[in-house]
Amino acid sequence: MSIFDQERLLFTAATPYSDAIPIIFAFPNEYSVGITSLGYQIVWGTLALRSDIHVSRLFTDIQETLPRSPELLGFSLSWELDYTNLLNLIESLDIPLHNNDRKDHHLLIFGGGPVLTANPEPFAAFFDIILLGDGEELIDNFINGYKEVRKADRQTKLTHLAQIPGVYIPSLYEVTYESLEGKINSIVPIDNTIPAVVKKQTYRGNILSASTVVTEKAAWESIYMVEVVRSCPEMCRFCLASYLTLPFRTASLESSLIPAIEKGLTVTNRIGLLGASVTQHPEFESLLDYLAQSKYDDVRVSIASVRTNTVTEKLAQILTNRGTRSITIAVESGSDKLRQIINKKLTNDEIIEAAINAKKGGLKGLKLYGMVGIPGEEDSDIEQTIMMLESVKKAASGLKITFGCSTFVPKSHTPFQWFGVNQEAQKRLKYLEKQLGKKGIDFRPESYNWSVIQALISRGDRRLSKLLELTRNYGDSLGSYKRAFKELKGQLPPLEFYVHQNWHTDQILPWHHLEGPLPQETLIKHLELSTTINVEV
Repeated sequence: MSIFDQERLLFTAATPYSDAIPIIFAFPNEYSVGITSLGYQIVWGTLALRSDIHVSRLFTDIQETLPRSPELLGFSLSWELDYTNLLNLIESLDIPLHNNDRKDHHLLIFGGGPVLTANPEPFAAFFDIILLGDGEELIDNFINGYKEVRKADRQTKLTHLAQIPGVYIPSLYEVTYESLEGKINSIVPIDNTIPAVVKKQTYRGNILSASTVVTEKAAWESIYMVEVVRSCPEMCRFCLASYLTLPFRTASLESSLIPAIEKGLTVTNRIGLLGASVTQHPEFESLLDYLAQSKYDDVRVSIASVRTNTVTEKLAQILTNRGTRSITIAVESGSDKLRQIINKKLTNDEIIEAAINAKKGGLKGLKLYGMVGIPGEEDSDIEQTIMMLESVKKAASGLKITFGCSTFVPKSHTPFQWFGVNQEAQKRLKYLEKQLGKKGIDFRPESYNWSVIQALISRGDRRLSKLLELTRNYGDSLGSYKRAFKELKGQLPPLEFYVHQNWHTDQILPWHHLEGPLPQETLIKHLELSTTINVEV
């Protein structure tokens, strides 16, 4: 039995017409990773429901039977370093890597997902089409637009598709620079028939997404995922998950959440509640009561990161009864000053109370997520984080406290996109590891080197494409990227420019022509609200 035969589908795929458009929809990683992505599942389900499409799935380790003459190849990109797999898959299908090397007989390559919606520019050379934003309406609009020019030549197809909101055609925009190693001078369409700005598309309905397939072979085995909320109302100033996905939307309890959960329970007893701020759903208490019914005693419920001040004893108790052993809350820092800078509306007392409630409700562990390298951070702020963690451990003795910690990485379309990565962050991670080890707190730092690579890609422009191709052959270590920069010296700015430099607010950013939910003027105002920041921009 193949992996695909073990899937339990939550929808009935359409029977394709004889002249249906043959599409390959790929995830540039192994099947177990790709099929766990709710975004990938939803887009695949959307395509499979159309009788005018014949869609085949492709992963790095397995594939469905692929069409002989596909017309479209799509990628969902969820993790930056998957670009190496993406390039390998393109080459395995005997397609030129660069869009300007493809001819009329070559298929069109499109992409979407969080990485490409945030900043597609480092990957612009590899894609013909990039879909910016939520897929609910964008996918259908894109396919319908393609059908109108299906038999046309390549350039006519691209020019036509560029008129569809949210459809970005990189080759139709020209980027000029002060010099090969300098800043961007301008980003303009090649002619006046192409929109000067492409706006991210936002789905505004109150029925959010849920799994289209459940399988034991997923990274989260046999889990059925339900999106409870989209975006986050807190708007921490560094947070891509909040700013890029605004506005905050909640799924209707009666018309979306309960029907979705009941549908999922027909094929599995594992439910995952997803969203950046699940417990801030206005009817979350009612959702908890629904899941607490005795008829669901054999159901296991997992929940994404929760807002600290919503961790009640009742929440902890219900989750404990539904098989959850620990919950995760993002605290960022133990410093009031830093929380004010990033707009994290939270106090140490609330963190301590959350830990006490978690223990009272029967949970065994509490995972706290923090960050070093926040703009304006000083060594004293790190000491305050250590003291906060000590207080939490003391107040909830017996509860396993885990502290995961990342390095601040600037993200496009957020107020902190103009800041670079603080080079002191690596030293502070090592200091935390040493101090927290002494105090019996489980410390799980994210790699500083990975944060540097992440920042490079999140702030990168088109000049990085050559570098990405080189590093694919060198490996995904920071040393590989430094080696590639050395080899390409004189052809693009140094690593320092992309990763560590603070950029000026009047600088043209790589995504200048791509509009997120908030205009740049608003992001600058939000940046200026960080009145205690000690760093000049």
